[in-house]
Amino acid sequence: MTHYDLVSSNKRKSLLIITVFILFISGATYVMAQGFGFSLDIVGYALIFSGIMSFASYWWSDKIILAISGAREATRSEFFDFYTVTENLAMSQRMKMPRLYVIEDTAMNAFATGRDPDHAVVCATTGILARLRREELEGVIAHELSHVQNYDIRLMSIVTVLVGLIALISDWMLRMSAWGFGGRRRNSDREEGGQLQLIFFIAGLVLALLSPLIAQLIQLAISRNRELLADASGVAMTKNPEGLVRALEKLEADPQPLVEANKATAHLYITNPLKNLQGGRGWFVGLFDTHPPIEQRIKALRSL
Repeated sequence: MTHYDLVSSNKRKSLLIITVFILFISGATYVMAQGFGFSLDIVGYALIFSGIMSFASYWWSDKIILAISGAREATRSEFFDFYTVTENLAMSQRMKMPRLYVIEDTAMNAFATGRDPDHAVVCATTGILARLRREELEGVIAHELSHVQNYDIRLMSIVTVLVGLIALISDWMLRMSAWGFGGRRRNSDREEGGQLQLIFFIAGLVLALLSPLIAQLIQLAISRNRELLADASGVAMTKNPEGLVRALEKLEADPQPLVEANKATAHLYITNPLKNLQGGRGWFVGLFDTHPPIEQRIKALRSL
């Protein structure tokens, strides 16, 4: 499989998952509204309010993530290789130079964030900058710049917004129903169509409880697909798959978790920063992974 085949395949998968995600949120919101007896006007207000909150999070996502991560700005004089590798790759791709940040941590990792290529940030730990050779660092930075170039940073910000949106709507509907705000249609439907309304209520209750989990699983599936795409796109930049392969091998061998990382930001990094190793693997365990297995990524890179 060529790099271009892998890119096309992952783009198709991500587009399909995003479409399913939007349909799921629309359907779940409708069923919850019907089940709890809310008018669509109330649902509309909830969507607008939660949308404004989510948009604010999206607009300032880079600042929020950098603050959570305890990152500081990197200078050319202090981190020469980091700065010049990023500068050279950005120039070769005719990209705007992203802002560079570092996290003071001996764990090896890196991520890209921002709402678009004009407001992008690449952040690396001091551990990865100290322990990778220049060609390995080039593979990692190319991977992160691919996230920027492919608009993955925008895609994942939007997906995060959608996850937050369904979580807010589910929580509000459960609370409003408990406080007695719902049920207006449910009372009037007891004489006519009562059984159908009961089915809607049960389905709405189940979706209100499970929708945030389902949305998170979809988010993780998109994240895994975009990591494979960024690997392939990064190699297309450097023309050196072994540089990224060796970097991934070193990252896999590094046992240290990243102190500043958490479950909300783990999907951003080039490898899972939490180092939550499982004793066994299977399709169910894999659903909760933020990244594809390193061996799968290396196999894909060596097949290019």
